[in-house]
Amino acid sequence: MTNEQAKAELAAIMDGVQEQMRTIARIQQQRAELTASATARGKKVTVTVNADNTVIDVKFSADIDELSYSEIAKAVVEAAQRAVREISQQTTDLMSPLELQRSRMPKLSDLVEGLAGIEVPNPVAASTERPAAAARRKVFDGSGPPPGGDEPEGTRRGKSVTDSSW
Repeated sequence: MTNEQAKAELAAIMDGVQEQMRTIARIQQQRAELTASATARGKKVTVTVNADNTVIDVKFSADIDELSYSEIAKAVVEAAQRAVREISQQTTDLMSPLELQRSRMPKLSDLVEGLAGIEVPNPVAASTERPAAAARRKVFDGSGPPPGGDEPEGTRRGKSVTDSSW
């Protein structure tokens, strides 16, 4: 390969990278405007989330008093989870042009020798289960709960630095 060919290939790659950066900037702006709403319990509860999966609105219908507090709480969680799934789909759809551009670009491992064997780990999905006291204390590196974490709730001493037991 001649020096001129290498320069031309590099220029083409740089043009592709610049186009990707423009696409990313456009997608980021569009993503920031995304919202999704979902309902639960016969539309008695409506939850709206933004693209960061943050709940930005909760609405109750006029007949919400037909539900118990426990049912309302469950309905809020159900509606929020549905809204999060919807916003995830919207984000995937929004990202598809970028994925198409990326598929046309050479991979870094194609350009740099020795990178082909490096694998990026897949993300681990966060749990959607309700937290339990034991699960909150569990340390997943195998080391167990932190020292002093075995005491029942409400029996720990020294809740503040001004506690007289100091």
